Amino acid sequence: MAGSAKRIIVAALLVSAFASATFAQETQAPPPPATPEAAPAGQSGAAAPAPSPNAPPSAATPAPSTEALPPKRMSWSFDGPFGVYDRASLQRGFQVYKEVCAACHALSHVALRNLGERGGPEFSLEQVSAIAAAYKVPADPDEMGKTVDANGMPLMRAATPADYFPAPYPNEKATRAAMNGALPPDLSLIVKNREGHEDYVYSILTGFGQRPPANEKLAPGMNYNPYFPRHQIAMPPPLTMGSVTYSDGTPNTVEQEAHDVVTFLTWAAEPKMEERKRMGFNVMAFLIGFTALLYLAYRRVWHGHHDVGAPGEGQG
Repeated sequence: MAGSAKRIIVAALLVSAFASATFAQETQAPPPPATPEAAPAGQSGAAAPAPSPNAPPSAATPAPSTEALPPKRMSWSFDGPFGVYDRASLQRGFQVYKEVCAACHALSHVALRNLGERGGPEFSLEQVSAIAAAYKVPADPDEMGKTVDANGMPLMRAATPADYFPAPYPNEKATRAAMNGALPPDLSLIVKNREGHEDYVYSILTGFGQRPPANEKLAPGMNYNPYFPRHQIAMPPPLTMGSVTYSDGTPNTVEQEAHDVVTFLTWAAEPKMEERKRMGFNVMAFLIGFTALLYLAYRRVWHGHHDVGAPGEGQG
């Protein structure tokens, strides 16, 4: 009983203390409301002006969102389990890469011979040889073991289908020196390495030309693109109306050029896609046929026999 009385007394004291503290808070005078016309006075005693609507972002005025817009949803011939690459679009996309993108971006994981392989642009052997001969690659040492000429320039030779696409610059330092410090990414795997894949790359290529909002200031040398993180990208608009002239008469709009080069870059990142899909279809057809065969074997051999009892079971 003594212990219960002590617990009751302690509980009463705690309730009383809590009530006193609450009453004290409620009886305090509330702080004067802040006026929007002036901020608190500084040491000089003069009232500071109210924040301007154009003032820099603060905790009270959050910064404008610079999250990238979701990529545009496009229709691609290679979508879905039965999708394949559009051969004409692949060839046009290679033309866009060669005449526009290759000036800054490498395609170092793709061999020139791949342009004639099944599942790709499927250029003829003569076309692949002509395309390769238009590129220059470092030559092997000459008979004197030299790799540079009398002027100190590297010895070069015409490429062959066995060579890989040469980079536009010999190394990263040379690239940054020519690109004002920027390093253009290699496009071999760009579609696979970016979230949104082909839709993202297409959106970037077609996302230029818009004026940035008034509350977004571009850094020197940057370009506005709402589909790029922070909306600022060092790459200038790579495609314009008529950037290339298609030999098949296809309209050379920015959207068409972007669609074709993205198709080509998707193939560059996944050149065996059609073969993989064919193999997957064959495996699924085999599994379905094998399952049907097992079922028929079960019906023929085992159905009605697996539940037969032991000898003598059920006999009177």
